Amino acid sequence: MRKRFVGVAALLVLALALAACGGQGGQAPQQQGGAPAAQQPAGEQKPAQEGAQRSGAEVDRSKLSKELNLFIWTEYMPDEVLQEFEKEYGVKVNYDTYSSNEEALAKLQAGGALYDVVVPSDYMVQIMISQGLLEELDKSNIPNLKNAGKEYLDPPYDPGNRYSVPYMWGTVGIVYNKKYVKPEPTSWGDLWKPEYKGRVVLLDDSREVMGMALQLLGYSKNETDRAKLEEAKKKLIELLPNVKAFDSDSPKTLILSEEVWIGQTWNGEAALAMQENPDIGYVLPKEKGGRWQDNLVIPKGAPHKYTAEVFINYLYRPEVAAKIASAFPYGSPNVEAVKLLDAKIRQNAASYPPADKLAQAEWITDVGEATELYDQFFTEVKSSK
Repeated sequence: MRKRFVGVAALLVLALALAACGGQGGQAPQQQGGAPAAQQPAGEQKPAQEGAQRSGAEVDRSKLSKELNLFIWTEYMPDEVLQEFEKEYGVKVNYDTYSSNEEALAKLQAGGALYDVVVPSDYMVQIMISQGLLEELDKSNIPNLKNAGKEYLDPPYDPGNRYSVPYMWGTVGIVYNKKYVKPEPTSWGDLWKPEYKGRVVLLDDSREVMGMALQLLGYSKNETDRAKLEEAKKKLIELLPNVKAFDSDSPKTLILSEEVWIGQTWNGEAALAMQENPDIGYVLPKEKGGRWQDNLVIPKGAPHKYTAEVFINYLYRPEVAAKIASAFPYGSPNVEAVKLLDAKIRQNAASYPPADKLAQAEWITDVGEATELYDQFFTEVKSSK
């Protein structure tokens, strides 16, 4: 899931391929780093027709705001993508970041009207809808949504995509270093092997880590029974001697430095590590592992809703979505963008796993009041370390 990063090398590969084809708390978001926003003088603004040709919809520039407030996972959108949007539309992009869905929810509950675009995962979209935290999308402003594959639309957490459209998708599985982990891992249980003492990394995510233990015990990662959740907590406490760190922001860093040899991670993190070191591998465990889809949404009361929809439409241009999927090799829901990706990315099983493996991976769903138990038990696990 889920990172904001320049991705220079990956973007260079994409550029060559295209050439061959022809804040904190309730505070306001911070201005984007890097080059300053390109506010075009009134006499030099591009005509709406040019934007229409590129974006697939005529943009009413009189309705565009001067800024856009983005709330997104850390390291999850290339700077180049934001800077090009700023340059084309004369809109300054501010951003604030979060490291978990629960953190994003808390921010929106406390004052979501500060933000224009947020990127929550599947089950969190369902929760935000139920709490009345999201605006309904005007999809007439997002015609490039036609580039999304049908399999990524009309999800059970948002039928008809009334409130959300997919941004990226992926899996949660086992990353490992082939130099130290032999044979290839096949089960979550491999992380408990004594030879990996102090060499395991886990995501810093209550639902994913508790879900891993639940799957290993033969339960659903969406279990709500307290006794089974207690059992999962005890199983995780048994794992603690092996755990080097809980890290959702950049678990690949520990893998690449060889501080850890095996662990639980997002598929895109594994794919980035595999690009740097051929000894890195990634598998979905026999217990199913996880599947997720991150989404673009607009918070209730967003100050710049029209500009937010123009931004979402911009992200759905094939060439823009391809830049994102090249910098962050998770799965792209934009089927036209996938065609533009380097073959090494398209053929990487971490980014685009075999259909049979993907079909068995388990989604996280809203577990209602049991969410508090997941958070409580996960906190107790970490405090036991």
